[in-house]
Formats: sequence, C-alpha cells, structure tokens
Amino acid sequence: MGILSKDKIILNQNVETKREAIELAGKLLVKENHVSEEYIGKMIEREEDLTTYIGNGVAIPHGTNDAKQWIRSTGISIVQIPDGVDFGNGNTAYLVIGIAAVGDEHLEILSNLAIICADEENVKKLIQAKSAEELIALLEGGM
Repeated sequence: MGILSKDKIILNQNVETKREAIELAGKLLVKENHVSEEYIGKMIEREEDLTTYIGNGVAIPHGTNDAKQWIRSTGISIVQIPDGVDFGNGNTAYLVIGIAAVGDEHLEILSNLAIICADEENVKKLIQAKSAEELIALLEGGM
C-alpha cells in the first residue's frame, strides 16, 4: 500500500465546516490503517492552534507533535471540495490533504506538496480532476 492510493481520495465532497473536511481526510487515513482513530482529534487540535491552510485553495491538516503515537505508517489522503470550505481568515480550501508520517518522512512530503501547490494552475487541475487516478497521475507526475 503506497503513501497515496485511490482508496484515500474522495472527490466532489460538500462539507459545511473545516472540521468536517479534516474529519473526512482523517477517516481515510484510519480506514487504510495509517493511523488510529485518536489521530483525527489531534488533526483538529492542530488546526485550532494554527491553521494548516497553505494558500492557493489548499489545506494540509496533520496531527500535533504528540500525535506520533497514533501513527502506524506514512500516508496521505485527499478530499476534493469543488465548492470549497471556509478555513478561516477569508481562506477557502478546495483541496484538503491529510498527512500522517512516521518520523520525519512528512517533511519531504510537505515540501513536495508545497512546491506543487504553490502553482495556482496545478491546484486548479487537481480541483478539476475527474477521477482518483487522474489526481494521482497529476501529483506523481510532479505536474
């Protein structure tokens, strides 16, 4: 099972709150056994301390530093929200990318995602992707 697979991507979601979006991203990580259920609470806690919105319509929720005990393996989940969800301070997220990482593996993942998501055109393609396979191909191709 890879870090990102189509089982960890859900498209065309409508959510009312950022909490709901984070929970969806977290549940995908739980379902694929990357984290235990407790990790989702730590993702929400992290968001309350400091927003995980990184710009260009993208948020990358992840657990707090003390959440490591709930991580079983490194994984990424993606929730595509075409209508967007308010992430506070006038920021709307259309792509919510949940991350759980063993050790420091998240640093490289975050760095790669930040590079891809820094380009508005790349994000637009990800938001408009019609299938999980298309989304993975875009990300793995480095856009």
